[in-house]
Amino acid sequence: MPFDPDRVTTITFDSYSTIVDVEAAQKALADRVDDPRPVSRLWRSRSLAYTFLANQIDAYKPFYEMNRDALQYALDAHGVDITTEELDEILAVYHELDVFDDVRDGMNKLYDAGYDLYVVSNGNPEMLDSMVDFAGIGGLLEDTVSADEVQMFKPAAELYRHAADRTETDIEEIAHVTAGYFDVYGAMHAGMQGVWVNRDGGPWDAFAGDPDLTIESFHDLYDQLV
Repeated sequence: MPFDPDRVTTITFDSYSTIVDVEAAQKALADRVDDPRPVSRLWRSRSLAYTFLANQIDAYKPFYEMNRDALQYALDAHGVDITTEELDEILAVYHELDVFDDVRDGMNKLYDAGYDLYVVSNGNPEMLDSMVDFAGIGGLLEDTVSADEVQMFKPAAELYRHAADRTETDIEEIAHVTAGYFDVYGAMHAGMQGVWVNRDGGPWDAFAGDPDLTIESFHDLYDQLV
């Protein structure tokens, strides 16, 4: 089914990789690791794997803690031995990740157009508070919705349905904007329209269908809606 802009009253945004750039986390590794890129990539992929596994075996813990476990694994896998203090210093970069260039202006245009904007994220509330503050988007958001509220991570349908309840919006009136393929599928499965942000021109994971809409920036979403 093609994207239907007339259905959209509320827009929800993923946080990490969508509003802020998790690849920037490798900067925090640079002083402690000879080749930070593969460590950073493994850190990110392992943290996501842990969320998927936690949903299946009822092993929820706040995302910050899971992210810490994933970082420790990535360092261990690459033979990097650091202190607990150094590990916590690296992990703290998640409170100050770089914001993608299109985010503030794009969200501001959507806000001015009358859409209610929310963040729906795996991040726990403390992470989301710092992300919103650092990104400078607090004045544009109605609220943030954390996986911690239902203790289920994306792409569990429970989280998207909870977001619809929290936003007081019929779920089919929500467009969920995310750079994560699994997040697009999760939102669509729950009843939202899934909008994939493909900033780097990479291929879509088309094993189970296509996004309702693919955009290169938040400005493209505005152009589709207004």
